[in-house]
Amino acid sequence: MVRIGYTMMTEQAGPRELVQHVVRAEEVGFDFSVTSDHYFPWLRSQGHAPYAWSVLGAAAQATSRIPLMTYVTCPTFRYHPAVVAQKAATVQLLSEGRFRLGLGAGENLNEHVVGGGWPSADVRHARLREAVEIIRALLHGGHVTRHGEHFDVESAKLWDLPDQPPPLGIAVSGEQSCELAGQLADLVIATEPKAGLVEAFDRHGGHGKPRVGQVPVCYDTDRDAAVARAHDQFRWFGCGWKVNSELPHPDSFAQATQFVTPEDVAGAIACGDDPEVFVEAVRPFVDAGFTEVALVQIGGEAQEPFLDWSAKTLLPALHDALD
Repeated sequence: MVRIGYTMMTEQAGPRELVQHVVRAEEVGFDFSVTSDHYFPWLRSQGHAPYAWSVLGAAAQATSRIPLMTYVTCPTFRYHPAVVAQKAATVQLLSEGRFRLGLGAGENLNEHVVGGGWPSADVRHARLREAVEIIRALLHGGHVTRHGEHFDVESAKLWDLPDQPPPLGIAVSGEQSCELAGQLADLVIATEPKAGLVEAFDRHGGHGKPRVGQVPVCYDTDRDAAVARAHDQFRWFGCGWKVNSELPHPDSFAQATQFVTPEDVAGAIACGDDPEVFVEAVRPFVDAGFTEVALVQIGGEAQEPFLDWSAKTLLPALHDALD
């Protein structure tokens, strides 16, 4: 049975609204939730980028059932991995065991703010491997001292540890990241419904572990309005990870997507209020072997109508068609 999740998209709503949205998502029956962790939105029209970890702490207290997860946190530039471990342990305690730590190699858009430059993908993956090893060691208790190629940790210890460490997920986009995830992660994360990613994850040690995908959708009773909103705020989505990870600023994304048309977006993102169109947007992930799929409803102001419609129409349709 595929689990259907809800995305707290920090790029399109403020912190109080994000918590209100996930409370409602729990009420209407979403199986889990995920949270983006950005310093910038992709486009200025999205308009937000609050600190995801404060939102997670508030969400952990405001909800009681729905699992929480970062989708994803980069533990190698803005954040030192020792600090990420402390944050993850704290959210796991606040949520009483409902947290999963999703990790990735990062995007220039968010990580450039600390002035450390933006190295090649090979270096970013090497940094991620080292960071995951540090985070795991700290979450398992004791003092950690490590002087690695990329990070130093000097007699670090987490003083508030959950009984069960949060599972670690790693975002993948190709063979190298799938190898890393298969060796080190408890689950795999992807935004593309490619069976090859799942197969590579399995090949490198991930067999039987959860696979979490994510797909943008844009509900509105006026389909033209949905298409316009998706084009305004989410036309960057089709650029692909190799482009999205390199661009440094919302204006860069605007420039890169200046020739993307509303028709292009409508062909790639489910828009409107026909539940079958949304089912067909999720189905490729299920067919590729993903066990969980988080939906991104585009537009901060459109969350409440989407959540109401999800309760009455979308979630029943998804479970009837895909379970």
